[in-house]
Amino acid sequence: MVPPRKRSPRVFFVRTTLFLIASTLAVQAFWLVPDSLVVVEYPLAPSSWPAALDGFTIAAVGDLHGGAPFVDVVKLEEVVLRISAAKPDLIAWLGDYVIDTVPGGTFMEPEKVAAILARAKARYGQIAVIGNHDRWLGAERVERAFRAAGVTFLRWQSDTLLVNGVRLHVSGLDDFDLSPDYWPRFRQIQAEWRGLPKAEPLVVLSHNPDVFPFLPPRVTLTLASHTHGGQLRLPVIGSPIVPSSFGQRFSRGHIVEEGRHLFVNTGIGTSILPVRFGVRPEISILKLIATDAVAPQS
Repeated sequence: MVPPRKRSPRVFFVRTTLFLIASTLAVQAFWLVPDSLVVVEYPLAPSSWPAALDGFTIAAVGDLHGGAPFVDVVKLEEVVLRISAAKPDLIAWLGDYVIDTVPGGTFMEPEKVAAILARAKARYGQIAVIGNHDRWLGAERVERAFRAAGVTFLRWQSDTLLVNGVRLHVSGLDDFDLSPDYWPRFRQIQAEWRGLPKAEPLVVLSHNPDVFPFLPPRVTLTLASHTHGGQLRLPVIGSPIVPSSFGQRFSRGHIVEEGRHLFVNTGIGTSILPVRFGVRPEISILKLIATDAVAPQS
């Protein structure tokens, strides 16, 4: 009879340690991080931002994905309360208010999402744009829901705010794609931008940041979301999967290229898989400063 092999204490220790690490990471990725919510302020200083608008704040939030795991009515109400508590001058909703398919998710009607978000308070109101999930459901339905709730909805349209005697222009694009149908409308709105006085800032809202390289220098600041920050952000390597043609280049935060400014919000909900790690759901409060002395932040 062969005597049973003795289990090495070292092997047992290694296996136990690995199990505990894996369990901790799983709890973080599938529960604690997706169910969290942070409010982060970023100072941004586009070179042409006028002194009269120094300190103007924009709450930028995208990818709410109402009905996704951990994004129920209570979470949306928390988003509204925390944005209102920050007292922004303007709220920019950056698309993807609904879900397509995500394990553990329950579809939430865009009418319900819009009615909740419309309660958020900002000095100059709210402006919303369309996302890819919204288009898949029905762009016209989502647009109607927000307009009925009293939220300005821009799709190939612009709005002008008068702030401290300065005209601030905000343009909303359709969700970016490479189809031939996109470019005629894109060229048309660019022609409209060329007619704006150079001293008046122009903020462009686009769900997908991939449009950024195609925008002219006339755009003062571009706001986007869509990437979720990759949802998984690992040490050293960053986010292995980012839904962008440019990989991690526009995955999150403040990006400056050739003097042009982009900010990508990492969103609230999840898509495909109900998991987040290293990328917490975030309400981004952008404080616009009339100086170029502030370094880009991520």
